[in-house]
Parts: sequence; structure tokens; C-alpha cells
Amino acid sequence: MQYNILIVEDEKEIADAIEIYLKTQNYNVFKAYHGTEGLDVIQNNEIHLAIVDIMMPVMDGITMVKKVRENHDFPILFLSAKSEEVDIIHGLNIGADDYITKPFVPMELLARVASNLRRYSKYLNMLHSNQNSFNGYVIGGLELNLDSREVSVDDKKVKVTPIEFGILELLMSHPGMVFSAEQIYERVWKEEAIATDTVMVHIRNLREKIEIDPKKSRYIKVVWGVGYKIEKQEKGEGSW
Repeated sequence: MQYNILIVEDEKEIADAIEIYLKTQNYNVFKAYHGTEGLDVIQNNEIHLAIVDIMMPVMDGITMVKKVRENHDFPILFLSAKSEEVDIIHGLNIGADDYITKPFVPMELLARVASNLRRYSKYLNMLHSNQNSFNGYVIGGLELNLDSREVSVDDKKVKVTPIEFGILELLMSHPGMVFSAEQIYERVWKEEAIATDTVMVHIRNLREKIEIDPKKSRYIKVVWGVGYKIEKQEKGEGSW
């Protein structure tokens, strides 16, 4: 499969450089120079991954990603300056999957792209499977279906990103086991842990989605100074 990658970057020299790097790996590349153009490309083409700058004219990256996540699940990588850390955290909160800081190392960029595409490809394959039997995990009112790639809480479907699904799958498949942020990153991202703050943000997003009260968690527990876990429960335990 040849993947279509969208670059949304207002600095033409940077966009052109990224395009060259991506084409060495045989990716199809689309370019846009602000968020509105990026949304137009997505509307008219099948995009498998987007690399999005944060600070852009007309429409910034944060606004664009928020709009993209209304209808699309493909991976989004932010490209940003280190001074934009607050924007990065906000971007991850609204649905971005990863980020690369400027100036970036080309090999790191390509590795992040490949890693996210592998995960997304697996997600799509499972999403489109035709198996009818339930294959997944049930803990209390929380259900994760590996075949349909769906998550539900108390029989209500919850929309999660591929990374959030991966984190939840890891924790639910090992109830009671505590995983550090580094372990979660290495198992879900399948690469050396180099940005564990990203894990914290995705965990926070998951708790907002699956918990009635994220401050009084039924499912994802924080073990202070150690990591995260999901406790084993009986079906219906803790239901509201």
C-alpha cells in the first residue's frame, strides 16, 4: 500500500524539505500552506497521515486538527518550535497523535511517520474485518472490541483515537498490572521511550472519555510515582 501524507506548513522551504525526505520512502505527498488549505486537501483526497505546523496564517494547526478530528481518525503529527509546548499539549488533548520539534532530524521524522502508519494500518485492518464473534476485553462496564476496534462504556460507544485504543488495549489485557509511562510508550508506539509526556496527555484524554468523573476513576488508576493500571472488575461492578 502506498500511503498519502499531507504536509501543512507555511514555510515553503521546510515543506519542500519534508516532501523530499518522504518521497525517498515512496510516500505520496500533498502540501498545504495553512489549515484551510489542509482541510481542502483532506476533503478531496484520502489522507493516511498529516504533518501539521502549529503557527500558520489564515488557520493555525490547533484549529485545523480540531476540525479534522470531527470526521477523521488518521494519525496527525505536530511540527512545532519548543517554545510552543503549551500548544503541543493542547494539540494532543484535541486529538493529535505525536509531535516533532524544530529543528528536526530527518531520520527521526521518518521513524515517527513509519511508526504511526504501522499502527494506523493495523487499526484499519481490524476495523474492516468481518468477524462476528466478540474478541476483546470486558472490565466492569468498559468493553474493548478488537475486531471492530470499538470501545464502549455502559453500552454507550466512545470514540477513541488509534493510540488511545492501543493504550486501553494494553491496560485491559493485563488487569491489575502497573505500567510505567516508559513501558506504555514502548509497547504502544513500538519504539524507544523518548517523549513520555505524550503518554500522560493520552491517558488524561482517555479518562475524560471513559470515566463519569475523571477525578474519581473507575477504570484507569494512577499509581503515584510508578505508572498506570486498570483493576480487574466483575461485569457491571462500579456501574452508575
